[in-house]
Amino acid sequence: MSSEPLLKVSNVETYYGNIRALAGVDVEVHKGEIVSLIGANGAGKSTLMMTICGSPQARAGQVVFDGEDITKLPTHLIARRRIAQSPEGRRIFPRMTVLENLQMGASLDNLKYFKEDVEKVFTMFPRLKERQSQRGGTLSGGEQQMLSIGRALMSRPKLLLLDEPSLGLAPLIVKGIFEQIKRLNKEEGLTVFLVEQNAFAALKLSDRAYVMVNGKVTMSGTGKELLADPSVRAAYLEGGHH
Repeated sequence: MSSEPLLKVSNVETYYGNIRALAGVDVEVHKGEIVSLIGANGAGKSTLMMTICGSPQARAGQVVFDGEDITKLPTHLIARRRIAQSPEGRRIFPRMTVLENLQMGASLDNLKYFKEDVEKVFTMFPRLKERQSQRGGTLSGGEQQMLSIGRALMSRPKLLLLDEPSLGLAPLIVKGIFEQIKRLNKEEGLTVFLVEQNAFAALKLSDRAYVMVNGKVTMSGTGKELLADPSVRAAYLEGGHH
């Protein structure tokens, strides 16, 4: 693990109007890691993801990516630094076909790899290959999630931000998606920062994790440590999985 993190969020505060959504957040993601952020609904997890991408911008603190301060950069320039986001709620282009959605994700610098990258996404998610000429809006929730992740991967990201990839999906589909994320991380060294309400699945997948409560990080540790922690178990893991 390199000493300098790929992503370093330091003492970040984000507001919506006068309401403080993030209250001095510190998070680090090193190259080649899968790091997850767990917490209840409304804890500020998605806000942190959006702040990293510059919309909204942090009002205080700093976001450093690959050694560069990106705190005040506009979103499109942050994306050019090869940070790709698969946002909460999937947000694919419903009227475009699967293939057109993937084209939207491809980075302009990397169009020479387009065919190769599309094939890679189709190998990862064969369902998308079968439906490549179908409009995004006609896909099932699971297929839309695959498309959202596939579209993010088309830009060959250095860092993949995944916001609630399991939301509203059947457990079997979730398992498949998490297996693919793990494979990309192992085989291609993809660095992943994951926001997830399914704490059990996220912690099992992650090298390290953070717990967020009311816009603050309250705990951090390895995925294994947090899975075993009684307070984490009581708050996020009881009644569901063991």
